[in-house]
Amino acid sequence: MRKTLKQGVLLGLVLLMSAMMAACGNNATANEKTATPAANDTTKTVKEAEQDIEPAKLEDVELLNVSYDPTRELYESYNKAFATYWEKEKGQKVTIKQSHGGSGKQSRAVIDGLEADVVTLALGYDIDALQKDGLINEGWEGEFELNSSPYTSTIVFLVKKGNPKGINEWSDLIKDDVEVITPNPKTSGGARWNYLAAWGYALRENGNDEAKAQQFVKDLFSHVPVLDTGARGSTTTFVERGIGDVLLAWENEAILSIKELGPDKFDIVYPTLSILAEPPVAIVDKVVDKRGTQEVAEAYLQYLYTEEGQTIAAENYYRPTLDSVKEKFKDNFPNVELFTLADVFGTWKETQEKHFNDGGIFDQIYVPGK
Repeated sequence: MRKTLKQGVLLGLVLLMSAMMAACGNNATANEKTATPAANDTTKTVKEAEQDIEPAKLEDVELLNVSYDPTRELYESYNKAFATYWEKEKGQKVTIKQSHGGSGKQSRAVIDGLEADVVTLALGYDIDALQKDGLINEGWEGEFELNSSPYTSTIVFLVKKGNPKGINEWSDLIKDDVEVITPNPKTSGGARWNYLAAWGYALRENGNDEAKAQQFVKDLFSHVPVLDTGARGSTTTFVERGIGDVLLAWENEAILSIKELGPDKFDIVYPTLSILAEPPVAIVDKVVDKRGTQEVAEAYLQYLYTEEGQTIAAENYYRPTLDSVKEKFKDNFPNVELFTLADVFGTWKETQEKHFNDGGIFDQIYVPGK
């Protein structure tokens, strides 16, 4: 009996072990059958995902560029080029709005609440004013190359065709029968460059005698019948209203007038000496921080230094600073002896305080109607 029972237990154990081994084998087989397809499915899913996923689209963005009068045409072309570049580079559509006027008035408008992401003004003092108001961080001049001045210009004379008054030099502007058109240095950046160019010439011609330079500039402004607030207004006064014998103008503004109105109406005269006008650009830090537009605003200004940005500047008659573009357009910009602001006047702060602040030299020498 005990032998039979032992044999029965042994037989049960054998059957149980066989069943367990069979089950393990079946599970292994099942796992093998499912493991490979599962791995393949995972690979396929990744590939499909890679194919199906589109780059995340950024929301459209808008910038406001507050600039001065004569840059309208420049930025109309440049904005289109930058928008194309930015969408290709980042997949983001950017719309750039423009605002133009006298540089000083534009700076004042930004201080008063016009939310510019960037400013591209006529002179550094107008950007210093934004820094002083806390809208722009200190050190803006060093944020971009060449003291943040991607292109330059100078001051020339625009005269009627044939130059009937024989105006060839600064000294010709104070002849008895000559009327000079220039905007108001109190509101126009271009007008300050005009004033400073005349002062620098007189200073050199008179052995650095400041009193004689001041007298020359006083005489010059006694020949000005009307002071517009901005450069574009003065151009209109001269070329459309026919007032005056000579317009003191940005080089680009003078060339543009001839291109638009025809070479049979006006000539450009380059004096022997003029000033190197360096219009600067800057990010309005307080606004871009608020609107989240820092990256695109920085790229917008940086692109001015590229081959395409420089070419657009040259095509709009601003002197490029990139050597390759300067060489390409060298025939468009005659060589003129130029002095810089720092060469003669020092910083913009010093220049402003001495010449253009209330009670400064300009207020002393210019009396409207006299």
